Amino acid sequence: MQPSQSPRPKLILGAMGVVFGDIGTSPLYAFRESFIGHHGLPLDRFHVFGVLSMLVWALILVVTVKYVFVTMRADNRGEGGSFALLALIERVARTSPALPYIGAAALTATALFYGDAIITPAISILSAVEGLTLIDERFAAWIIPVTLVIIVVLFAVQRFGTERIGGLFGPVMALWFLTILVLGLVQIIRNPGILAAFNPAYAAGFFLADPFGAFFTLGTVVLAVTGAEALYADMGHFGRSAISKAWLWLALPALLACYAGQSALVLADASAIRSPFYLLGPSWLLVPLLLLATAATVIASQSIISGAFSVTQQAVQLGYLPRFRFTHTSHEERGQIYAPAVNALLFVMVIALVLGFKNSGALAAAFGLAVTATMVLTTLMIGFVVFRIWRWNPLWAAPVYAILLILDAGLFAASATKFLDGGWLPVAIAAVLVLLFATWRRGRQLLNRRLASETIPVDVFQRSTAKVHRVRATAVYLTSDKEGVPPALLHNLKNNLVLHERILLVTIETALTPVVEPERRMTIEELGGGFARVVILYGFAESPDVPAALGKVSGFDPMMAAYFLSRQTLVPTSKPGMALWREHLFAAMVRNSETPMSFFKLPVNRVVELGSQVEI
Repeated sequence: MQPSQSPRPKLILGAMGVVFGDIGTSPLYAFRESFIGHHGLPLDRFHVFGVLSMLVWALILVVTVKYVFVTMRADNRGEGGSFALLALIERVARTSPALPYIGAAALTATALFYGDAIITPAISILSAVEGLTLIDERFAAWIIPVTLVIIVVLFAVQRFGTERIGGLFGPVMALWFLTILVLGLVQIIRNPGILAAFNPAYAAGFFLADPFGAFFTLGTVVLAVTGAEALYADMGHFGRSAISKAWLWLALPALLACYAGQSALVLADASAIRSPFYLLGPSWLLVPLLLLATAATVIASQSIISGAFSVTQQAVQLGYLPRFRFTHTSHEERGQIYAPAVNALLFVMVIALVLGFKNSGALAAAFGLAVTATMVLTTLMIGFVVFRIWRWNPLWAAPVYAILLILDAGLFAASATKFLDGGWLPVAIAAVLVLLFATWRRGRQLLNRRLASETIPVDVFQRSTAKVHRVRATAVYLTSDKEGVPPALLHNLKNNLVLHERILLVTIETALTPVVEPERRMTIEELGGGFARVVILYGFAESPDVPAALGKVSGFDPMMAAYFLSRQTLVPTSKPGMALWREHLFAAMVRNSETPMSFFKLPVNRVVELGSQVEI
């Protein structure tokens, strides 16, 4: 995490590339959809001014006020995002009766994020490649094949990480924002009267004169703020100050100018509504603009895919998903990771979306609902922080919060009208993921409770094994129970009739902070008789490395010790706890999770697994 004060220009440029890719490419389709989408508006001055005014104030209120000025203040030691916000609230307000509801909101928002991660590459790349038809209508047949090729390459290079190409993201996106800023200003200079639409009275007048039309238009206006969550979620990589400055200094002015420019263009030439973004510039600029837009959409897709990897790691560490295999693609940046299983799943889903929806307009309906639902949930969680943790003065905080909540609710309601047109997709994805989150967490609780009921205290075990032969070596037993003797130790004694001279009972825990300070990493409690209890603490944004942590124990050689793991075969039963079908689901998740040996980075040739059957 970088300091939030006086950010280096390089940090601001980096934030420009990673954070604003999604929201920065929204001009490709957001304005157009208001007039040629499912609820297209008449292309006259009244409606163009009304839509532009709505776009402007959505960017100001939702992104600038809500995220930049309010939400980004709710950082968990520099980290942002739904899980980080949940961990912050759990850490500060442990006894609040609202915690179960906040937890449910955080899980749902995270689940919806995956829907966003699937839709963003499809709609962004499709919208850029669709510009080929402006060169020649015969290129329409090439849109899907070219899009698929770009997607295949995009997901294929994920395993190499973004360390090498990441340095290009910032300059490319800076060029993108400068380009759309200049293109927008050229059209504004030709029709400066369009700036009058920055007056919110035009948005209000639109609602008063045509409430149904304005309401449905909110469903397309939300496309202009897709990616706003990235400002908060990526805060741990760049810091609040760098992201805020990148937004206020360049991204926001460029987006406002681009939308105003598109509005001025279609008022002068109504036929330009077929592709108001690409027609902003002269014809000779079309090909370079098409290439730049494609690069920007690839960057937007890359950013959200990397975000999916990070969110998955946090979910695993906080106990909401089974273990996945993660690969660190950078020796310097802890946030640069690669999850092969997540990458493969996203790839298949994105390809399916492109082949199923075929154009960016059809995907727009699916996009809005996921984004607005996440925004509403984030606003509800931030309300708890504002009034219960920060305790801002309600005389002024309550009206501001009410405006933001009403706006988010309105955007969500308008997007919900497109449920049958594609909005069902992110909802279905989120429902499945929430089920998986809840099943894994509940299943782990039942499993740990079952194992704890069968363990015996360490002192009782020591007395009963006083005469057992001890071999001159060190054994490490990984266990989730900090009280009793782990099953693997009992099974090892039963089968081999010996004990190691030194036995470390190791428990790995996850803190409610993204990173744990080195001095808090490990605690050791000597239990006597060669036994010691070791608790290793990791932040939810860190990857556990047990041998590296134990290497700091005096006289311990992590490469010479034997590591014993318990592998449980789960037997679903009708015992109270979960429905039988959920128990079968949990058992399947356990079978397909990454092995503890790989996840905790244990030496391959020093691991012994001992299995047992457990009824849940």
